[in-house]
Amino acid sequence: MVPNPLIALFSYFPVHTYPAILPQISQDVGTPTLWIAPPVSSSLTSASNEDRVLSSDVECLKWQAYIALRGLKKLKVRWDVAQEGALDGRLPNLHLPRVEASKLNADLNTAEERPKQEAPLDLHGARLIPSWVDLSLGVDSASDPLEGYKDVASRDESRAWVALLEGAVHAALLISQPQQTSLLEQLGFGCSTSKPASNVASSKPAASSLQSIVSPPPAPLTGFASLLPSFGTRVSRPAITSQYVEATASLSERLGTDNWFLGSSQPTPLDALAFAYLHCILAHSRDPIRIEVTKRVNLVAWEWRVRGLVRAAFSA
Repeated sequence: MVPNPLIALFSYFPVHTYPAILPQISQDVGTPTLWIAPPVSSSLTSASNEDRVLSSDVECLKWQAYIALRGLKKLKVRWDVAQEGALDGRLPNLHLPRVEASKLNADLNTAEERPKQEAPLDLHGARLIPSWVDLSLGVDSASDPLEGYKDVASRDESRAWVALLEGAVHAALLISQPQQTSLLEQLGFGCSTSKPASNVASSKPAASSLQSIVSPPPAPLTGFASLLPSFGTRVSRPAITSQYVEATASLSERLGTDNWFLGSSQPTPLDALAFAYLHCILAHSRDPIRIEVTKRVNLVAWEWRVRGLVRAAFSA
């Protein structure tokens, strides 16, 4: 039994209950829609309204280019969903009309392949984009042992170029962006948590990303004889820039006057990845990194040509 004095006291603080928040009924989309990180207007280039459909994030832009270069058109994009609201906390996501989603689910045997929570939204992660593109085009790219390249040597060489782009070029793109740092970070504490001011390179903290892609890995901020435990990273910007300059020169030389990298007759996943990095560098990076690309006329012309193909495939 609750004492009467307590009952009298609690009566001044009645418990207020709010009505339950019912889940919204998912709306069917009429057009395949790609959820991407938002585009960022840049002072380095005159961004037109057409470029507004191109994501500022390398990962999202890579998939936009992949879809467009495979020949699909009339897709929509939306960028009002944060990374935390995407499947597995990662963009891009592909939102399909129920008819197309049902076909993809049947093709993938969704009872085993797809998590149950994805079903109500007909939403798919980036890993299922190639399967959806194949289904839309009526082809099976997985059955091609050359993966779209002209021969086995080119296919194997593409692995090295992917590693170069995702390594040296990605590291240079990370350090070329302004960092949002707090006072403690400027004093040297918690430097591994500083984030880029935009989504251009990655949604991960810049320093932690550098730890995984820079070779050799950067040393910690504290030394061997320091009283403080190891924390943060000591990033050598000159070393990263030097590797980036060599990578850009090699990329330009390898492209030459070809329409597609490695002399392929049709665009390949390597072309989609290369475009994503070149566009982000030209549109969003600082001058020292950007200039290395602008000095290579063939890279600039190639990026401009592919940009037109990619933005023509999407609308807001």
